[in-house]
Amino acid sequence: MIGVPRLPVYETAKAAAHGLTRSMARELGRHNIRVNTLVPGWVMTERQLSHWVDADAEKLIETSQALPGRVYPDDVARMALFLAADDSRMISAQHFIVDGGWANA
Repeated sequence: MIGVPRLPVYETAKAAAHGLTRSMARELGRHNIRVNTLVPGWVMTERQLSHWVDADAEKLIETSQALPGRVYPDDVARMALFLAADDSRMISAQHFIVDGGWANA
């Protein structure tokens, strides 16, 4: 969602996923099927932590996120569970960004 330069194919694929979500939601909604997209930010997996998160990355995260802390797989899973629950029964055709409020710098 931050508009990464020099990655037009990646950016185009993300835009297509959002369009597909809205289209499928419209098509499948009549069958009571909800369609939403989860958009995770920089999720701190073991691989991220061991390969890419160094002191400079930590500083970038601190200055770019609105919320303190890090995004972990459980944060994304909680949003998925919310969308699967009856609490979200009238939510469809949306994309949910789980990124700690990362700013488009």
